[in-house]
Amino acid sequence: MKKVYVVGLGPGGREYMTEQAACALRESQVLCGYTVYIDLIAPDYPGKRVLTTPMTQETLRCRMALETAAAGETVALVCSGDAGVYGMAGPLLELAPSYPDVEVEVVAGVTAALSGAALLGAPLMHDFAVISLSDLLTPWEQIAGRLRAAAGADFCICLYNVSSRRRAGYLARACSILLETLPESTQCGWVRCIGRQGQQSGLLTLGQLQHFEADMFTTVYVGKSTTHAVGGRMVTPRGYENKRGGGEAR
Repeated sequence: MKKVYVVGLGPGGREYMTEQAACALRESQVLCGYTVYIDLIAPDYPGKRVLTTPMTQETLRCRMALETAAAGETVALVCSGDAGVYGMAGPLLELAPSYPDVEVEVVAGVTAALSGAALLGAPLMHDFAVISLSDLLTPWEQIAGRLRAAAGADFCICLYNVSSRRRAGYLARACSILLETLPESTQCGWVRCIGRQGQQSGLLTLGQLQHFEADMFTTVYVGKSTTHAVGGRMVTPRGYENKRGGGEAR
């Protein structure tokens, strides 16, 4: 069978992986991905051939997976979180028309926005936006515009890629933009190393977040006007308490 599964592994350990993802890995003959992610899962799937590339070689990784599948092997191209959220599904599907005999199946995973939100409480109960602060592929001017738009629309905001060695001050820059619209008291939260060793989380205000030292493993949440702390958890009400009869809203 000429097939590539694009598999989102979730945030960390095996317990965060969907059963659909685990099944795709079992069915595949070849595991392909960034070296760190292959090292994470390969021990659980012994006997499978592995293909790896360093970071930033996503296109090469996709071609390797498609060419291997075209040669007759079933391949799992893996990434963290969900394959369709800053993952490998997009670049692989863009290349797939050049390999018309290869079937592609995208396997959903648990993205950091959701797994981190569960650790904090319920910050994403209402409409929310997910914004990456990485300007590697997106100009900072566009990122800044999206931050202003999300703040102005009173979205909850989940921030990915908030820091790296090259972008050490980007979270502070983002907070400065958000503070143009939002008060310093806006409820925020952060989660580090979701589902992995060293997992940490905490609540703070937007004013405090501006001075918070995040790293590349940190996901940040900025609440909307109604988000608040309840018993040490970050909660954004959806409005159930205002709905007559108390039934579930859709």
